[in-house]
Amino acid sequence: MTHQPVLSFTERGIYCGAGDFYIDPWRPVDRALITHGHADHARPGHGRYLATHTALPIMKHRLGNIDVQGTAYGEVTQIGDALVSFHPAGHVPGSAQIKVAVDGEVWVASGDYKIEDDGLSEAFEPQQCHHFITESTFGLPIFRWKPQKQVADELNTWWRTCAEAGKTAFLGAYSLGKAQRLLRMLEGEIGPILTHGAIEGSNKVMRQQGIELPDTALLTKDTDPKQHRRALVLAPPSALGSTWAKRFGPAESAFASGWMQLRGIRRRRAGDRGFVISDHADWPGLLSTIKETGAENIYVTHGYTDIFARYLGENGWNAKVVPTEFGSDDDEAETAAAS
Repeated sequence: MTHQPVLSFTERGIYCGAGDFYIDPWRPVDRALITHGHADHARPGHGRYLATHTALPIMKHRLGNIDVQGTAYGEVTQIGDALVSFHPAGHVPGSAQIKVAVDGEVWVASGDYKIEDDGLSEAFEPQQCHHFITESTFGLPIFRWKPQKQVADELNTWWRTCAEAGKTAFLGAYSLGKAQRLLRMLEGEIGPILTHGAIEGSNKVMRQQGIELPDTALLTKDTDPKQHRRALVLAPPSALGSTWAKRFGPAESAFASGWMQLRGIRRRRAGDRGFVISDHADWPGLLSTIKETGAENIYVTHGYTDIFARYLGENGWNAKVVPTEFGSDDDEAETAAAS
């Protein structure tokens, strides 16, 4: 009798036969366990959803009226013959690694994760397992993040310099997670913070959950730049070149992303500055996490998959690339080819 793996990789998503559920499926299924609320992991069309209590509000905000159940971190739920629990991934508020155990065999699907505690998301907790499914968004040795405090100092110095020169500072960042992390890094006494509607929508949901964020003002077509001198405008990167931005007169633009580590990406973005900060693990973070899991079998998904899996294989792990459809809807998840 052929042994069936606890988790398998199918055309609909990562599937658990013992529990008859999928993890972050990209095709409609009856039962979906969701690691976090980004659109490439939490998709519409599933019959039933299970996610952390903190992830539920943003999922409802984005997906509408869905049949969704919440779970606490560390709470063990039996689904069929599988024992399932969610553990902090440190990626965005409510993000989780999903641990699945069947007859003593333990798998962890990490989703997207970051090991630095950013003070906003629940801090990452490595999980012991036999099999570990890891992203590799930044799976190259060049990607090594500075401490958040250092990036915050650079960011606020830039904003203050812009303000003193009579320029509006435009900062591009992904609307869920990254934008709120940046808000908590900004020194509000420099000037007012204006936010694009996509970001303010996420802000509202988080504030209603009790997550503390600095005061912001929603940017609309009626916003008068003259009433917001020394301002910083926080918006999705795609919105920075819009016509409304030109109403603010003299300005500088910057992007906050792990991709700012690459000079080619900086040129293509055409921003005045690039701040290297990511909600994904860097190269050392990926490797340290894999070591801490104790897993011998590593499954590498979205990112620099071939290079990262090859490195792991050359250094003692049983590593293989597995096909997924993650990454296409997260502003961080540009492909290597884009550089």
